[in-house]
Amino acid sequence: MNARAGVVDTRAEVAAALRDQRPIVALESTIIAHGMPWPQNVETALAVEAEVRALGAVPATVGVIDGRPKAGLSADEIERIGRGGAAIAKLSRRDLPIAVARGDTGATTVAATMIVAALAGIRAFATGGIGGVHRGAATSFDISADLQELARTPVAVICAGAKSILDLRLTLEYLETHGVPVIGYRCDEFPAFYTRESGLPVDVRLDDATAIARVMDAKWALGLDGGLVVANPVPESFALPRERAEEAIERALREASARGVTGKALTPFLLARVNALTGGDSLASNRELVLNNARLAAHVAIAYAALAA
Repeated sequence: MNARAGVVDTRAEVAAALRDQRPIVALESTIIAHGMPWPQNVETALAVEAEVRALGAVPATVGVIDGRPKAGLSADEIERIGRGGAAIAKLSRRDLPIAVARGDTGATTVAATMIVAALAGIRAFATGGIGGVHRGAATSFDISADLQELARTPVAVICAGAKSILDLRLTLEYLETHGVPVIGYRCDEFPAFYTRESGLPVDVRLDDATAIARVMDAKWALGLDGGLVVANPVPESFALPRERAEEAIERALREASARGVTGKALTPFLLARVNALTGGDSLASNRELVLNNARLAAHVAIAYAALAA
């Protein structure tokens, strides 16, 4: 997909890589503003970029700065979003045109990051975990826009599965209905963000980046819309026991319900409460799984660029 002139600002490093058809990894900014506290959020964002560069790919952290969608934020722009924290707008597909029209600054979710990446011509994207179908969605209709974006936008999303605060079975059903392949990287079960197992199978297990890149290439060569989920379990030494994570999530959900927390505020609230309830262990898991996903995304981007060469 070619970049649309004037729609997305690409940092010089990213623009040069696009011109030379070198591997690029998109990175989201909601995790900076809403996923982690200051200053760990900025430290993690810069560490993730460093991991991508160290492996031979170019990082492109995505965000909207003063109304301009950007593929490749500067260190100062990353710090601006990190320091702003919850005061920074959380932008999904519906929010992008409003932020652009008003000249706002915002952090992009998985969905919005996919849109900007695709507009720029970037095919690989690393994040923590995708959004999905929330628990109780049968009555709340709370389903993340990430899932519909995966059905329509041609970007491979490398993640630690879906956030374990969600209904993972229904999330996988939604992805299946919309034709989104769910690839397990060296795993047979769909990972659940903080934990390596969910009891739910992936569509296919692939054990190397080249095999993943070939599926990406085949999907888009066939003219099939949408992206792919590449599920990469959190490193074993940083995984939380499944029972412990579930206990913290259930308590956080009860608290959210009691306080009337819904919509965009729900996921940041739940992540913060789970972190508090696990004594900070979930934050350590979150950081390590993002770094782990960035490393895999760099390998996938490199393999995909080699296929196109």
